[in-house]
Amino acid sequence: GPGSYTVGTMSERFDCHYCRDPLHGKKYVQKEGRHCCVKCFEKFCANTCMECKKPIGADSKELHFKNRYWHDNCFRCFKCYTSLVNEPFMLRENNKVWCSNCTATEDAPRCKGCFKPIIAGDQNVEYKKMVWHKDCFTCSQCKQVIGSGSFFPKGDDFYCVSCHEHKFAKTCAKCKNPITSGGLTYQEQPWHSECFICSNCKKQLGGKRFTAVEDQFYCVECYKECVAKKCAGCKNPITGFGRGTSVVNYEDESWHDYCFKCTKCARGLANKRFVCHNGKIYCAECPKRL
Repeated sequence: GPGSYTVGTMSERFDCHYCRDPLHGKKYVQKEGRHCCVKCFEKFCANTCMECKKPIGADSKELHFKNRYWHDNCFRCFKCYTSLVNEPFMLRENNKVWCSNCTATEDAPRCKGCFKPIIAGDQNVEYKKMVWHKDCFTCSQCKQVIGSGSFFPKGDDFYCVSCHEHKFAKTCAKCKNPITSGGLTYQEQPWHSECFICSNCKKQLGGKRFTAVEDQFYCVECYKECVAKKCAGCKNPITGFGRGTSVVNYEDESWHDYCFKCTKCARGLANKRFVCHNGKIYCAECPKRL
C-alpha cells in the first residue's frame, strides 16, 4: 500500500495548501510536507486506479505494483473477476491483471477439435504441431474416438484403421477383403500374398514361376504333375518352361517340338511335312523305304 502520505485530523492551525481553507478540526492529508483537505487531495494528489480510472481517495485502500495503482476492490482478474488481493497474479497486455489459473488457461494450446484450451494434466494427442484433447481426436468417417490408437491421415482428415481400409485400401481379387499392407498385382488386379497360391499344393506364388489355367494358378511342380500334357515322344510333361517351349499337336497327342521327329531317321519334323503310318511319325522320305 501507499506510504507517501499521512491522513489525520488537524489539531493545529493550518490551511489547505491548495484551496487555503482552514483545516483546524477537519480531516486532512499530509503529502510531501504539504497539508491539504480531502477534496483537494483527490483532485490534485491522489493516484488514479488502473481499472476504473477514478482517483483513489484518502479513505480508500490502495494497491500498487510497478508504479501502477488500484482500488483494492478493483484489483480483480480481468478474465474471471476473482479478487487478487493476497493472491498471485500477472500483469498482462493493456495493464490488465490476471490470476494464475486464467493465465495458464489463456497461454495453453488450443484443441484442434473443440478449440478449448488444453491445460496441464489433460490427456492429449499431438500430430504435426497440432494438438487435440484425447477424446476430441476422432475418425472423420465413423466419428469414433481414435485417442492414442493407430490412424491414417488424409489431407485434413484422419481415419481409424477400419474406416481407412474400407474407404481407401485396395480389395483382394480373391477374398474381397482390404489389402492393408504388402500384397501383389497380377493382370492389374490386387491380391493378398496369402491369397495368391497354387490351387493344388496351396503354396504362395509371389515371386515364383507359375502357370494360370482357367483362372486357377499352379506352381511349376504341380502344373507338371497335375495339369500339363505328357509328350507322346519322351513321356515327360510339356510345361512351356525352358527348352522346347513350342508344342506340336496332332490328333489329340502333343509333343515337345524337339521330340517331334521321324521314327526311322530321327530328323526333326517341327514345322515340316510328315507322314503318320501305323501310329508312328515319319518324314516324307522314310515311308518309301519301308
